[in-house]
Amino acid sequence: MKFLKLLFVSIFISVFTIFSKADEGMWIPSLLSKLNYADMQKLGCKLTAEEIYSINHSSIKDAIFQLGHESNGEFSGFCTAEIVSGQGLLFTNHHCGYDAIAKLSTVEHDYLANGFWSKNMNEELSAEGLCASHLIRIDDVTARVLENVKDGMKEEERTAAIRKAVAAIEKEAKEGNGYQAKIKQFFAGNEYYLFVYEVFKDVRLVGAPPSSIGKFGGDTDNWMWPRHTGDFSIFRVYMGADGKPANYSKDNVPYKPLYHLNISIKGVKPNDFTMIMGYPGQTERYLTASGMEYKRDVYNPALVKLVGKKLDVWKKYMDASQEVKIALASDYAGLANGYKLWQGEMVTLQKTDAVAQRKMYDERLQAWIDADA
Repeated sequence: MKFLKLLFVSIFISVFTIFSKADEGMWIPSLLSKLNYADMQKLGCKLTAEEIYSINHSSIKDAIFQLGHESNGEFSGFCTAEIVSGQGLLFTNHHCGYDAIAKLSTVEHDYLANGFWSKNMNEELSAEGLCASHLIRIDDVTARVLENVKDGMKEEERTAAIRKAVAAIEKEAKEGNGYQAKIKQFFAGNEYYLFVYEVFKDVRLVGAPPSSIGKFGGDTDNWMWPRHTGDFSIFRVYMGADGKPANYSKDNVPYKPLYHLNISIKGVKPNDFTMIMGYPGQTERYLTASGMEYKRDVYNPALVKLVGKKLDVWKKYMDASQEVKIALASDYAGLANGYKLWQGEMVTLQKTDAVAQRKMYDERLQAWIDADA
């Protein structure tokens, strides 16, 4: 149920009562010291900003990886994972490893249904096509991207100028270092940040519970809380003998991370500071009332109808053949995940006054803008 894009930090206070409230928000790690580190300290954070994100020495960001696939030399991520040992051991969700587990499964060895556990490194299974990226740095490149954007430009001229600048900056960032680089826009194109990654292509499955644990509750429990799912899977990242990313080879060695997370068995206490670091999806919190109406009345109903029919057809053939069930398992799970999300959005917008509230917010915002015109 995650659609992961960029590295962010989300901060909240953990209190074990029904009245607990998170300090909501997402922050780019490179901006922590400038934006909200002082507030984090007040909430109980004992780490320094440099211990969370640094380009000068090892920090927590070096243990936070993103799982994804590579196509035409370009990495596309979809899930957060974390390095938890000095030998490249990687923890992630079961649903994040689901596709890799499905591709390794057969009717005779159905790891999705029965789980998989390697007793030693020699038994680990190569998850072909699965990559793990490590963030090197984040740079604010807004000024460079918008340098040739002028007032009065036509939209196609503005877009062309931005694309040209983005291509040049990305090319420059990855020349001669083996890294990958991607510029992402924020706040509807008002800010641009360059993300430079090191992508490892040899990732192997170490262990995963059976789906009766890892996907407990199935689609019924998905997007619902509280959850009772053992939602985890374990992989290991490998590198070449020279310490650099390499394609799969029996001669590769476990990745030696700059930093790895230590798992505490002490637990947490009420009011302990808690921080989540990872790759969340894009939010639509500031969608306008008209945008919400479009999703409620047009986009989501059409999508739910179309996807629902597709899922019904797939399920018919999956129920008739174990081989087809395994082959389509990952695609079905991903589509069913989106289906329940889109359906939930539609129903919630229909049943609540969220659109009316957003209209009032939009009117207040427009009045504020007009007052400063």
